[in-house]
Amino acid sequence: MRLSTLLAPSLLAFVSVVLADDEAPSDVINLTAETFSSILPEPLVLVEFFAPWCGHCKALAPHYEEAATALKEKNIKVAKVDCVDQADLCQSNGIQGYPTLKVYRNGTPADYTGPRKADGIIAYMVKQSLPAVTDVTAANAEEFKHADNLVVVAYLASSTDALAPAFSATAEKHRDDYLFGLSTDKDAIAAAKVTVPAVVVYRKFDEPAVTYPYPIADASPADLEEWIKELSVPTLAEVSSDNYAVYATSPKPLAYLFLDPSSEHKDEQIALIQPIASKYKSKMNFVWIDAIKFGDHAKALNLAEIKWPSFVIQNVQKQLKFPYDQSKELEAVGVEDWVQSYLDGALKPQLKSEPIPETQDENVYYLVGKEFDEVIYDDSKDVFVEFYANWCGHCKRLKPTWDALGDHYAPLKKTLTIAKMEAQENDLPPSAPFSISGFPTIKFKKAGTREFIDYEGDRSYESLVAFLEEHAVNRLDLPDEEHVVSEDEHAQAHVEAEVRDEL
Repeated sequence: MRLSTLLAPSLLAFVSVVLADDEAPSDVINLTAETFSSILPEPLVLVEFFAPWCGHCKALAPHYEEAATALKEKNIKVAKVDCVDQADLCQSNGIQGYPTLKVYRNGTPADYTGPRKADGIIAYMVKQSLPAVTDVTAANAEEFKHADNLVVVAYLASSTDALAPAFSATAEKHRDDYLFGLSTDKDAIAAAKVTVPAVVVYRKFDEPAVTYPYPIADASPADLEEWIKELSVPTLAEVSSDNYAVYATSPKPLAYLFLDPSSEHKDEQIALIQPIASKYKSKMNFVWIDAIKFGDHAKALNLAEIKWPSFVIQNVQKQLKFPYDQSKELEAVGVEDWVQSYLDGALKPQLKSEPIPETQDENVYYLVGKEFDEVIYDDSKDVFVEFYANWCGHCKRLKPTWDALGDHYAPLKKTLTIAKMEAQENDLPPSAPFSISGFPTIKFKKAGTREFIDYEGDRSYESLVAFLEEHAVNRLDLPDEEHVVSEDEHAQAHVEAEVRDEL
């Protein structure tokens, strides 16, 4: 007989909750202001600061639970703090967005910079639990060398070898990025077929084992760091949200091969680019990307047609795009010529711009890419400009405040420009000494200069006005007949700008 036929509805509901709790217990520790300090002396704790209404927090939750269960077996604690219920605790820990993850090591916090999927969280925290340098012996050498995508092992005659301090310093600095091991075991050294001192990088991609090619005895931490970073990037691999940061932080340009992964010609298309990637690896990073899944990214890189495969080079730092002509078939000779022309400085970036508005009907100047230099570098004016995206919630909340700022300073248009630019519809020209990495981004340029000041204050009307009064070169004296924003309009703008939104 079914349980539901034996119990009253209210009792059934209670039992259902109890059974659900029994079936799915949580290994994530709930922390409050009273319990937070008690867990910090632990050797290693991962803490999530979240808000119940936060969509990103809800998406993270099942991965966080799975990671907590796996890490419990390794004696690594995983906890969370509800920042709505524990607002003061979150504020005292400097939490400004959700979810924020922090790693506490013996009470000392550090930002969590790893993936947000269960496997990635587990791998990241296991790395954190290990010493910066693991002792490698003949017994654990093979397992250790294959423990991650990239593993670095120093083979030394003794732990007091002259190379040891430089290697340890490199390991400590990059413990979040790679696994480091040190071996003085003669059998392990013999199995590795190296002559001490030696440092070897083991990889799950490209050449599986690479030995430091220069005289190693005098290698500095900077030398080792540069060499390891170079080897950490595959010659040609798929790029996704999980590994994009590797390429985004590299000083090299990034070449994309957009393709349909379901195409029967996928492997041929990758093979077409592989020799070019190998030849130019030292000067450019190469990736292939799922054009179906990341079609919007193709558009952002100015690939106008839905035609795959397609090829584009991006200067990541300046966000300049150099798409290969999509009207041409993708051929190895043409792609290599395109790469070489880029490296020779012979290519001009393709700049996306909306049409120049026929009229400016608002007091906030609507800036487009084609007018950037003319408007921004007008030496007679101070310029305060917001770079936004139409989909950005923070930008929508800032709009009434930004409009109010434009209205307030409308009488000073000859000496002060309050502007906005939709940064996904308009590319920055090469003259811009910055790139846009988040929205909204607010920049200020003093009259008569080419230098930009980042606005990093809160987004209230009063703070924006105070910033202008502090930095403007031209006088901000308003005439008596200035348009004054009503108190109701001002208050509404201020309230909306202060509304908190998830990151």
